[in-house]
Amino acid sequence: MVLRHLQLIAVNIDGVLLNDTFSPVIHRFVVRRGGVYTAELERAVLSQPQLRAAAALGGPGTPEEVLRDYFRERAQYLTECPVRVLDGAGALLERLRATGAALVCYGGLGRSHFDRHLPHLSKYFDGPRYVCTDSFRPGVREIAEDVFGVRCDQALFIDDVARVAETAQALGAAFIGHPSAYEHSFQRQLMREAGVRHIVGSLDDIDERLLERLDAEAAAGRLWPWPATAPAGRRELVTAHA
Repeated sequence: MVLRHLQLIAVNIDGVLLNDTFSPVIHRFVVRRGGVYTAELERAVLSQPQLRAAAALGGPGTPEEVLRDYFRERAQYLTECPVRVLDGAGALLERLRATGAALVCYGGLGRSHFDRHLPHLSKYFDGPRYVCTDSFRPGVREIAEDVFGVRCDQALFIDDVARVAETAQALGAAFIGHPSAYEHSFQRQLMREAGVRHIVGSLDDIDERLLERLDAEAAAGRLWPWPATAPAGRRELVTAHA
């Protein structure tokens, strides 16, 4: 199956190819410091540059100090719940590779994170293979236009964070949501509010049929059910894949 309109597929590393090791840590970090974990706080933290996310977490200390404490908390969490490749990741990349579109991985951590956890899958990716987006998150326009030289409407992003979906909508890019299954995560709810048409619970759900549908929607300019300026409270999810 070869895509006709979409020329680039960008796949987020944490939460799509690797297990979500951010939502649980952020929740634990906030609660342990006496804070209240809300959808608003989660939205202000995820897919933001690290120092901006640290400032949103609040509490005592400078953003640099909060960031240091957060990564200390994450290191402890990883001793209990190590980073692992999600079931179906390799098969997903096989399917995406077969579409003929360029394929790239991206995320907010440095290149060493990709090299450490996905060396056996790096062969699937094109160009730089991995793009660190910490300095320009969420990075939809930058990855599509600056790195690969394609229009945003020719790019598909697969991510676990609703903020990326909102940016994709504003720029006319295609999007598949793979929200975290973590019990305290608000990302599925936020994706619904953002009007994401395609939300999957398993990487196996990202199959040829779904990719062909997205390709057709992108070609026809029907990726999103309303303008990016539509009030969130009036939005309804069109299609979801459990």
